[in-house]
Amino acid sequence: MKRVRIQIFCAIALSSSGLLEAQFNQFNINGQTIQVHGFASQGYALSNQNNYLTMDTSKGSFAFTDGGLNISTNIGDKIHVGAQGYIRDIGQLGGGRFTLDWAFVDYRFKDWFGIRAGKVKTPLGLFNDTQDAESLHTWALLPQSIYPTDLRSTLIAHTGGDVYGEISLKGVGSVGYAAYVGQRPNDRRSGYYFNTQDTGVPVETWTGVLSGGDVHWNTPVSGLLMGYSFLNESDNLTGKYPLAGDATYYLTTAPQHVNDVYLDYTHGKFRFNTEFRRNTTDYNFKLLGSTSHLDFSNKGWFATASYRVASRLEVGAYNSRLYVDHPQTPEPAANHIFDQAVTLRYDLTKWWNVKVEGHFIDGYGDLYSAHGFYLRSNPQGTKPTTDLLIVRTGFYF
Repeated sequence: MKRVRIQIFCAIALSSSGLLEAQFNQFNINGQTIQVHGFASQGYALSNQNNYLTMDTSKGSFAFTDGGLNISTNIGDKIHVGAQGYIRDIGQLGGGRFTLDWAFVDYRFKDWFGIRAGKVKTPLGLFNDTQDAESLHTWALLPQSIYPTDLRSTLIAHTGGDVYGEISLKGVGSVGYAAYVGQRPNDRRSGYYFNTQDTGVPVETWTGVLSGGDVHWNTPVSGLLMGYSFLNESDNLTGKYPLAGDATYYLTTAPQHVNDVYLDYTHGKFRFNTEFRRNTTDYNFKLLGSTSHLDFSNKGWFATASYRVASRLEVGAYNSRLYVDHPQTPEPAANHIFDQAVTLRYDLTKWWNVKVEGHFIDGYGDLYSAHGFYLRSNPQGTKPTTDLLIVRTGFYF
């Protein structure tokens, strides 16, 4: 029933997007200009054997739906406020629940210094803070080695405060920066919860504090941007351990470190970007008075290339690779996920696109890597390779 409601929402948004985009995406209240924008997408996924992202893709699945609505305004010359509600139903991810994606107040003192507070998008790598902007991307799925769809809700934003700015370097471009501190989101319908449930060690509570920053250089070479992001996160998890008579366990990070470097280059109709991310995740597992050490570290990278063939047609491909440092099982396919993807995007109108994308995946990653493959979706076991077709349409105003 929830899935039907979401698909009806998307159908209504699609039928009205052109009118809204043309006329009603801004209005005035007592002289105050209010901006309203929205988006929705519907997809179909079909795989040859393994089920993916908690969908029944081996039989073909339309359970690939999301949408959002945001509102913003300027208060005077320096204050900007905005918020976005989001809903998704991708397999079991999201569960069709409306959530507050982000909501913040932004005060810009100067170009080189501003502050934000609230639930703020996290500046981490190239695309973390634009994951909800499907229209900006060539791809039906961003490279999952670094931007896993099943972990979107716990990565896209934090509740806290930021400082940011853009500093001109005159003849050598400009440098943008952001630094932040806050609490991690907690979504019980995300991949983190599902993989702990599947492995028999379900999480009951999960809290965390994070801090980090991003610095990027808009180089004097036209279209070339390079950057570096980092994140430190300290988590505390608790749950019941069935094999110990449902005794309470405590899991703490020590802490988690993320280091990320990226490059983006655009020249005319061609675009290339690449990114490398290292996650160092060490846990202390406490149960019945004893403590053991768990290492869930991984690293990933991708390289993409796309070309605008015509005004409405774009083609692209990427190579995405995830490496698991210490898989919990000895199978060769458990220590990696390699994904080769090819995409065709066609813009039906300036507010409506269709994407057809093929994925050729080798490996399924560790039980705890939460990058698409789950025991609940593959109870008979996971095969070492997966071919996946995704057809996705998105619209926005």
